[in-house]
Amino acid sequence: MTLPDPFPAPFPAASPAPSAAPVPSPSAAPLPTFVTPPASGARLIYLMGASGSGKDTLLRLLRAHLTDDEPVLVAHRYITRDSGGTEDALRLSTEEFARRAALGCFALRWASHGLHYGIGIEIDTWLAYGAAVIVNGSREHLEQAHARYPAMTAVEITVDPARLAERLAGRGRESAEQIVQRLSRATQAFAVPQSCALKRVSNDAEPEAAAATLLGIARDMLAR
Repeated sequence: MTLPDPFPAPFPAASPAPSAAPVPSPSAAPLPTFVTPPASGARLIYLMGASGSGKDTLLRLLRAHLTDDEPVLVAHRYITRDSGGTEDALRLSTEEFARRAALGCFALRWASHGLHYGIGIEIDTWLAYGAAVIVNGSREHLEQAHARYPAMTAVEITVDPARLAERLAGRGRESAEQIVQRLSRATQAFAVPQSCALKRVSNDAEPEAAAATLLGIARDMLAR
């Protein structure tokens, strides 16, 4: 499936005109509309999982298996910290994040562990063009995300607590106390809207298997 160009030229190329002919004003031509209203989210995958569940790894593996003409897009996140090179994210200062939030630049946004996370409104354009879009979300924000995109599919990445503890300790980003807190949060129940489609994908084995399952969900959406 080939998507239409989301950034069409605002004006057609002008043919050479005689020097004596008046030049038409470009302001007379209609400007294209780039901003679209939120879609229902029928092709939106809202990815969730505890810190250390391997979401970023799965998304990297998924991208590697996409064909050039396959309309599956992974949205990067805006975060008020450095990504550390392990995730597809853009760092914003707290002030810049607040400014963009006030301007309505985020389709989704939430706060966790003293940090702010956002997903840009560009995903609405991608959805409007029929792409399958994957966002790296938060379980605590699921209800708000579903309210904006009622036809979306939530996908939770699950990991055995013992394996999760190993991964958190291995990456060296959290203290022992923080690891205990994250493990506690990982096993806590979270609210799932009654009408929200929810799938669970285990990432206990090789990540390639979980990534293939996730890609299969996206491809099934495109086949509908």
